[in-house]
Amino acid sequence: MSENEINSSEGLKSLTDIDKIFYAPARVMILAYLYISKEADFVFLRGQTGLTDGNLSSHMSKLEDANYIIVKKEFKGKKPHTMYKLTGVGRNAFEDYRKKMKQVLDLSKKRKKNGKESIKNIKK
Repeated sequence: MSENEINSSEGLKSLTDIDKIFYAPARVMILAYLYISKEADFVFLRGQTGLTDGNLSSHMSKLEDANYIIVKKEFKGKKPHTMYKLTGVGRNAFEDYRKKMKQVLDLSKKRKKNGKESIKNIKK
């Protein structure tokens, strides 16, 4: 196996190391919004993601269980108001996800540039 093929295999291996939290595109969207903002409320995230109340709530519970977000529930007048913020663990996990995806995309771009359109050419 050539050095390029070894590097390609290692680049693709980063896909298998991605935290399962990131397997759901909705959670990636949520984390991306929270990554770029200090905090966001339920209504904002629902509007930005297009998720239903139930779906958004379910994804937020998974993120909270993973210690990726902090949930702050309060009342504004008599209406409930829920705010979300990334934890340090969540911020680090999102940065790690971005790094791994960049490796894969860079590898794909490099292979295409070298005339190897398909990753199936990688020998094990």
